[in-house]
Amino acid sequence: MTTVKKQDQPTAALAIFANGFRPFFLLGAAFAFIAIALWLPEFYGDITIRTAFTPVAWHIHEMLFGYLAAAVTGFLLTAIPNWTGRLPIRGRPLMLLVALWLIGRATVSVSEWTGWFAAMIVDFSFLLTVLLVIVREIVGGNNLRNLKVAVLVGVLAISNIAFHVEAHVSGAPDYATRAGIAGMLLLVMIIGGRIIPSFTRNWLARQPPGRMPVTFGRFDIAVIVVSAVALLAWVLFPEAKATAEMSAIAGILQLVRLTRWAGERTWPDRLVLVLHVAYLFVPVGFLLLSASIVFEIPRSAAVHAWTVGAMATLTLAVMTRATLGHTGRTLEASAGTQIVYGAVVVAALARIPAALFGSQSDGLLHFAALAWMMAFATFLMVFGPMLVQRREG
Repeated sequence: MTTVKKQDQPTAALAIFANGFRPFFLLGAAFAFIAIALWLPEFYGDITIRTAFTPVAWHIHEMLFGYLAAAVTGFLLTAIPNWTGRLPIRGRPLMLLVALWLIGRATVSVSEWTGWFAAMIVDFSFLLTVLLVIVREIVGGNNLRNLKVAVLVGVLAISNIAFHVEAHVSGAPDYATRAGIAGMLLLVMIIGGRIIPSFTRNWLARQPPGRMPVTFGRFDIAVIVVSAVALLAWVLFPEAKATAEMSAIAGILQLVRLTRWAGERTWPDRLVLVLHVAYLFVPVGFLLLSASIVFEIPRSAAVHAWTVGAMATLTLAVMTRATLGHTGRTLEASAGTQIVYGAVVVAALARIPAALFGSQSDGLLHFAALAWMMAFATFLMVFGPMLVQRREG
């Protein structure tokens, strides 16, 4: 039987490095708060971040490859041991991964001084290392069916390099931005499609008889394939009529997929309900993308439906649930937890119309930023102590 070396066992002082979710959820949430707190002052010219990126590019990059990459890494480092039966990454190896992520954030933010190429290499090293680690664990655990997750992490890593190169060459990393968002969204579809009906079924099994989530099947595969084709069309041909048509079809199919998971029965349990709310923004984003091409409305409405609505809400939902479960606490949504959920959904609902109304939406933009910061500040206050303390029970 495999044993853990004594020096790698977590102590009370190093409990944060006992599991992958602990440092990445904690630091990722802190960074999400700080990055948005800095973003609007930078956008309006009140402060200057010494990055080689434009202010908008820095914002996009650090949300995609900073916060979301940290949240996804924390989830995968926690989930993969359950998939493979292998020991989790902890102790010194986990410290090194966290250090790579932190150095990447710092280097990107001062890349005006370090140079764009050095920042790219440092930044890319994190996702590359994460990719190598999860491939090793999945292959070592003979769990090859989950290599699709590794493929999408590889897409994110390549998109990150492309983002730096495209930003340096043209100043506007449009293709890389779309590719990064597409990769993240496909992870939401795959991981969300696994955990949402599963957690819903587990909770409904303890309730009075009624409709249950439909298990994963050919319909789900077809929806993901159609959505992937629509996203690829968007990455390559963002203005094409065919992209609008494929996006509309994907949006409708994603909405049907969501209705098959019996979300209307989960109202009493906010830990489960929020998963369905988060996924609702996936079809909303596709439909807004289609409308943006056909009716020429601002495309950032679709982008923020996906990034704030689907990705941020789902990551916070997973972060809260995983923290409770893996630290030995009861799976119940406290008042603080519900504030986290409500605030991030409000942020999405404010940010989408802010994109639609353009220059007349400064108030909505600031309101969305404040709601976002409230969500992550509350997460840090409620869940931060759990993440740095040893497991209860």
